[in-house]
Amino acid sequence: MLSLLRIIKFALQDIVRNLGLSFMTVLILVLMLLSVNTLLIMNVLTEKAVQAVKDQIDISVYFAAEAPDKDVAQIVDYIKSFPEVINVDFFSRDQVLTKFRDEHQDNQEILSSLDELNTNPFGPTAVIKTREPGDYAKITAALSVPDYQNIIESKTFGDTQTAIERIQTITTQVERFAAAVSALFAIIAFLIIFNTIRVAIYTQRLEISIKKLVGATNWFVRGPYVFEALFFTLLSVGLTYGLIALAFHFIEPYVSLVFQSPQILTNYYNSHIISLLSIQLLAVFVLTIFSSFLAMRRHLRV
Repeated sequence: MLSLLRIIKFALQDIVRNLGLSFMTVLILVLMLLSVNTLLIMNVLTEKAVQAVKDQIDISVYFAAEAPDKDVAQIVDYIKSFPEVINVDFFSRDQVLTKFRDEHQDNQEILSSLDELNTNPFGPTAVIKTREPGDYAKITAALSVPDYQNIIESKTFGDTQTAIERIQTITTQVERFAAAVSALFAIIAFLIIFNTIRVAIYTQRLEISIKKLVGATNWFVRGPYVFEALFFTLLSVGLTYGLIALAFHFIEPYVSLVFQSPQILTNYYNSHIISLLSIQLLAVFVLTIFSSFLAMRRHLRV
């Protein structure tokens, strides 16, 4: 316990003596962690954006008004048999008519024209959703056969695959940039920590030599720098998550407005807080420990 207290004392003295370098070390680590978390946030928002676009895609199959109910039911069952199809909403002729009236209730000219027909001009409609946007082409091709030509009046496919591909392309470019920035900050952090420890060792080279001459082990000499690495790690991760929480306070309302879902980012971080903290703490600690050990390796030979 006494040795541990001495190690902590020496570490705190080193931090105070090299306060400027210690500040720069923490700053670079925070910037590195912020860039990594920005990359993570981009992934979360991209997944939400792509899923939102996918949810808007469907195929509307309009059946002829005179199509026999038996044939329509057979086609609907055929559509449901596809493993790619996850849902089929079927609307009867009366339901289609009611929906049309509701949508045009403020347009009396259209409603008057509809009343003059004295009959329902609409056929049944089926709205199809599949697992992936690429599956719609298969469903459309399966329905575009001569046997269904007189039963199916038309098909509409809201093809947003291009929009999804553009989102993914933009996101890939942003992710590459964020990854490059993260790597750059990691290299800068390594160099700063390396030089911080090296300066500290240089200023204390006589003290280290005396410790070694009186029988201090390498681990006792390394101890203060291990504690410094732990201190830098905890402080940088703590500051980073404080800044992220502050940023979420300002940007979360706008994100929620876009995706029509409250606290997307906050909920994601809260549900993954243990894994995110563990990985980032471990990564930063390994980075600081490695650079510390590398910097003082030469000075342990006395």
